[in-house]
Amino acid sequence: MNRPTSTTAAALVLSLLLVSCSDTSRTDETNADPSTSASTGTEPSESIDGLFDIGHARSRYARCTGTGSPTVILESGDESTSDYYEFAESSIAKVTRTCVYDRANLGASDPDPGPRGLAELAGDLDSVIEAGEIPGPFVMVGSHGGGYIVAGYAFEHPEQVAGLVFVEVTAPFPNPPAEVVELTRWDSPTNIEHRDFLQVEKDAWAGRRRVGDLPMTVISTKYSPAVIAEAALPGEELLMRTNLQTQRGWLVLSPRAEQVVHKGSAVEHEDPELVIEEILAVVERARQ
Repeated sequence: MNRPTSTTAAALVLSLLLVSCSDTSRTDETNADPSTSASTGTEPSESIDGLFDIGHARSRYARCTGTGSPTVILESGDESTSDYYEFAESSIAKVTRTCVYDRANLGASDPDPGPRGLAELAGDLDSVIEAGEIPGPFVMVGSHGGGYIVAGYAFEHPEQVAGLVFVEVTAPFPNPPAEVVELTRWDSPTNIEHRDFLQVEKDAWAGRRRVGDLPMTVISTKYSPAVIAEAALPGEELLMRTNLQTQRGWLVLSPRAEQVVHKGSAVEHEDPELVIEEILAVVERARQ
């Protein structure tokens, strides 16, 4: 299954270069073994798979499988449908209830002419949860541009969030070059989500604050000198060199947050098991 690379302004240039190195290291080795995870005894809920009316004559596609608490919400990367997490969905659903959905203009969901800002994106996520009667609390997972949406939801509904996992969610692109501005503007012919990418990044980053005392993992990429040397766009080399440092800015969301380092690029492709393991580890820590 082809999962499109991120087109978020900051993540755009970081996902252009795919390398084969996929060794990983972490800043904290104390996570519980996810293989020991078990249902907490919550009443099982029926699976859902279909379109849900979120108001104003709009429908969104959502799918939930598995049972248990907390519910894992998987927010896909830019321009990607609910199939983005095909590599992880079934594995996580064996442990706890797991949900995916299609954002506006993607997959089976209705179109939205835009512009779509952080409020619209996070609001749609909230509406899908309500319309689908998806039970909380939630471990929210966001990859690339999906991380900004997860952040926006968490800022507005901290009482619903039991844990967070960010997968290569970059800081905003400082002084983005004209090429990136043109590519990511909401009315660009190639912007199928009609998302105001640059503003969404800025709003999520500016809104950073403590969500709660909850488990959180930020998976970030460390680029090799050889990969950095291939940087082409203005500012790209600096962005890649400082990727680990800047992504630590997300750690303010929880005092229990940690950063896990992936060496290479496109961790979902190169080391999907790492992503699954970290999600399940946060689920286990949330249960404790």
